Amino acid sequence: MTSASHSPDAETDKPLAPFRLVADAAAWDVCLADLRGMSQLAIDLEANSMFAYSERACLIQLSTASTDYIIDPLAGLDLSGLGAALADPTVEKIFHAAEYDLILLRRDYDWSLVNLFDTMWAARILGYRQMGLAGLLEAFFGVRLSKRYQKANWCHRPLSTPELAYAQKDTHYLPALRDRLAAELEERGLMAEALETFAEQARVRLPNNGFDPEAFWNINGVQDMTPPQQAAMRALYLFRDREARRRNAPHFKVLSDRTLLEIAAALPARMSELDAIHGMTSGQQQRYGRQLLEAVAEARQSPPPQPPKRPPRLPDAVLIRYDRLHRWRKARAQARGVESDVIVSRDALWAIAHANPHTAGELAALDVLGPWRLERYGQEILRELGVRN
Repeated sequence: MTSASHSPDAETDKPLAPFRLVADAAAWDVCLADLRGMSQLAIDLEANSMFAYSERACLIQLSTASTDYIIDPLAGLDLSGLGAALADPTVEKIFHAAEYDLILLRRDYDWSLVNLFDTMWAARILGYRQMGLAGLLEAFFGVRLSKRYQKANWCHRPLSTPELAYAQKDTHYLPALRDRLAAELEERGLMAEALETFAEQARVRLPNNGFDPEAFWNINGVQDMTPPQQAAMRALYLFRDREARRRNAPHFKVLSDRTLLEIAAALPARMSELDAIHGMTSGQQQRYGRQLLEAVAEARQSPPPQPPKRPPRLPDAVLIRYDRLHRWRKARAQARGVESDVIVSRDALWAIAHANPHTAGELAALDVLGPWRLERYGQEILRELGVRN
């Protein structure tokens, strides 16, 4: 892998021009007028996943060639004009690690994006060890990003000027970083691969993040419990979700998985038995103790939950094909100095292993490889599957 060792660009390490806060309709009209006619927009979002049951976008940062905007999506503005800009194929949208932000934009606003340049994926394709924004900015421009507000609650209001200035830096340098990475992609003949990857990243699929009452089985240690303990674990798991919803808090801020496991294993009947439980402070005992004991008591009277059925074992032929493709991908990645999923995604390998295509046309019909990867790797993949020309 490549290690960024570029000479810092002193021009980008100067004090930044003041950002423009967009929190009312007049400021948004000015911002929207500035966006019209722009060929590039750098974009980032700040969310509140550490502070809410369901995260949401709390800030939208935009940088044009001349101005950094910080938009307050909680201010009741009609932001449909931004959605139109995201869908405009003539405007390049620059993100760093776009996936999470694009999921939020699709889920909360039903916006889609075309013409993406993702600086994280550009760095991955180039084989950089440093893929985080902070590491790349320091390597290329000598800019050091503070981590002071990394875990801030971005939905609290009002935000301080230092918090907003921190958010500004997440997009201010992206156009310059994009240009440096794009030049290297062009120089090394990797731009076509990058553009295909960016297009794939822009086609986000919304994850199923709804609460699954049976997902407690996935917590390490539950499978080894006795049936009464498993019944208690399920009851505690459901209680935690109800409380998290009520408080609009993430699950871990109510009770940790470890705490739930220890309570379920102990099957306590008295408050004093909670004293030895990891994470059960006196405040939590006072807040939740009685309800936790009630949940355990009710679970004692309930039939034990049935473990989920294991999925059927895949056919040996599919596993053998996947193993061959996996080893081929690993060798390809090592030879090039990149991570394996830069070559082909894991999901694509599984789809190919299941389908077992025998021709280039059958491989293309799976629609799991873009044109560039089909041309570059298609024949190699078919050979790994035992197809001979």
